[in-house]
This record gives sequence, structure tokens and C-alpha cells, in this order.
Amino acid sequence: MPTEPAASVAFDPDTFERLHRSYLRVDRRDLDQAWHLLEALHVLGQARLVPHARTHGLMLGLAWRTRNLAEVNGQVLRLLLVPLGHLLGRLPLGNTGRSNVGAFRPMSVAPELLATIRAHQRTSTP
Repeated sequence: MPTEPAASVAFDPDTFERLHRSYLRVDRRDLDQAWHLLEALHVLGQARLVPHARTHGLMLGLAWRTRNLAEVNGQVLRLLLVPLGHLLGRLPLGNTGRSNVGAFRPMSVAPELLATIRAHQRTSTP
């Protein structure tokens, strides 16, 4: 399965907000879609401090709501690491932000995440 280099996903605040609104509208029982949208938000926003921290805060909230202790712990760690990563310029671009992948592991952007980001770039209300 081909993947897209992380550098090809440039931050765009309008796209970030459209993705965020889509996340807020997702059915609370559709956890796969909720996590998918949060991963897309993370890939898009991780190069900027505030959107990056905001995404991990949303991930922590979803992990807490679903009582996923491993994810809660992973998100607390990542929230603590976000400022340090930005200060040192050491961000693992393309990383999905979940606790099931290493916090320092750069990744290529999965095609389904890239498609979601691109779809939100092209529409005013996805």
C-alpha cells in the first residue's frame, strides 16, 4: 500500500478547523471514525504547537470517555512531550499520535488519512 511523505501535508488552519468540526459531529458510538478523524487532525496539526496540543487533548478526552487506560496514559505522556518536541524541533512527522505507535516514530501518511485531509481541504462543510 503506497503512502505519502509526511512533508507533503502542510498545515492549513481552515482545513484543521473543518476536520475538528467533523470530529465534533461524529456519532459518539463510531469510535473508528472518531479516532480516524483525530489521527488526521494530528498529522495535519502536529507541526504547530497549539493545534498539536489541542489534538492530543481531544485524543485524551476520547480515551478517557472510552475508558482506554493505555491510550489515556499514552496521551498524557504525549501532552507532556508536545512542548519539548516543538522547543527542540524534534517532531516525528506523519505520526498518528496514538499510543499504539511510538511517540518518536516518524511515519508516512497512510492513504486513508491523506484522503480525509484532502477531502476537508476541498470542502467548506464536509
